[in-house]
Amino acid sequence: MKRILFIDRDGTLVEEPHDEQVDALEKIRFTPGVMRNLSMLRSKTDCVFVMVSNQDGLGTDSFPEDTFWPAHNFILQTLEGEGITFDDILIDRHFPEDNAPTRKPQTGLVEKYMSKPEEYDLANSYVIGDRETDAQFAKNIGCKSLILGREGMTWDKIAEIIFAGERTAEVKRTTKETDIDVRLCIDGSGKCDIETGLGFFNHMLEQIGKHGGMDLYIRCKGDLNVDEHHTIEDVALALGECLLKALGSKRGIERYGYSLPMDDCMCHVCLDFGGRPWLVWDAEFHREHVGDMPTEMFLHFFKSLSDAARMNLYIHAEGQNEHHKIEGIFKALARSLKMAVRRDIYHYELPSTKGML
Repeated sequence: MKRILFIDRDGTLVEEPHDEQVDALEKIRFTPGVMRNLSMLRSKTDCVFVMVSNQDGLGTDSFPEDTFWPAHNFILQTLEGEGITFDDILIDRHFPEDNAPTRKPQTGLVEKYMSKPEEYDLANSYVIGDRETDAQFAKNIGCKSLILGREGMTWDKIAEIIFAGERTAEVKRTTKETDIDVRLCIDGSGKCDIETGLGFFNHMLEQIGKHGGMDLYIRCKGDLNVDEHHTIEDVALALGECLLKALGSKRGIERYGYSLPMDDCMCHVCLDFGGRPWLVWDAEFHREHVGDMPTEMFLHFFKSLSDAARMNLYIHAEGQNEHHKIEGIFKALARSLKMAVRRDIYHYELPSTKGML
C-alpha cells in the first residue's frame, strides 16, 4: 500500500499574503526549504502527492479565476522545474460559511482515497499544512499531520520524518519492586511529564527532555518505603532501552556527542552510540543526598543507562556546589544526546566503517 502526502498550498508551499489570496505573480514567495525537501521526497519515496487547497470564493467577484490561474500555474511550473509534481490537485471553492462537505477540514474532496484501504495506507499518510484546520483534516481522514510552525516544525523536519520515520518508543517495565512506563520522542520539543516519587530525580530527568529537545513521559511507582535504589536503577534501564529502540537502525545519526559549564562547575559528558556499553565516571560528591536523591546512586543511574542504551558514556565533573554539579551533568548529557541523535537524511548512512552498530 502507498502512503499519501495531502499537501496544502497557501502557507505551506507558498507563503500566504495578508489578504489570503495568491492572485498575482508578485505575491508568490515559496516557503523556506520546500523545494529541496519536496524534491527529495518525490525522488526517493513512492508517496502519492495530492495538493488539497481551500480557495475561498474562487470564480466569484471576490476572487476571479483570471487572477487565480496565472499564479497557480506559475507555482506548479516552478515546482515541476525542481522535480516536484502532483498526482492529484483538489481545490475547493466554497466560502467557510457554506459549510460545504468538500471544504477542509471536511473530507469530501478525498473520499476516493479513503474508500480504497487496500490501496492506500492512510494510517501512515500525512497532511502537511500550516493551520489547525489541516490538523483536524488529518484527524478526519485518519492519518497523521505535520503542521509548519507548530513546535518548531520546518520543511527540513517534515522531510526527515516522512523519509526516515518518527523516532519514538515506549517501554513498560514491571517487577516486584517497580512499575514503570517510559515514552520517548527523540524528535520532540522538550515536553516533559515525569513522576517518579522523587522530586529531585524528576527535576534531573526533566533536564534530559528539555535540553535534549526530546519529549519524555515517565511514570514510576517504586518501593520507596524500602529506599530509592530500585526506582532510580529501573528508570535508568527503561529510559536507556527507550533510547535504543527509538534510534532504530541509527542510519544518518551523528553518533557522537558535550561539555557544559554551570556556575562554579564544569561538566564533560561525551558519548558514543556505537553499541558497546561502557561508563567512565569521574565525579565525586561530598554529601549523602541532593534533595531526596542519594548521591551514591548517581553513578548507578548512569551505569544502568549506558548498559541499556548500549552507549559509551564518559562523565567528568568538577566544582564546589553539589546541586550544580549533578544538574550540570544531566544537562550536559542532554546536550550530548541532542548532538549525537541529530539525523541527516541527505547523508543517510550508518556512521561506522564496520557496517553495523
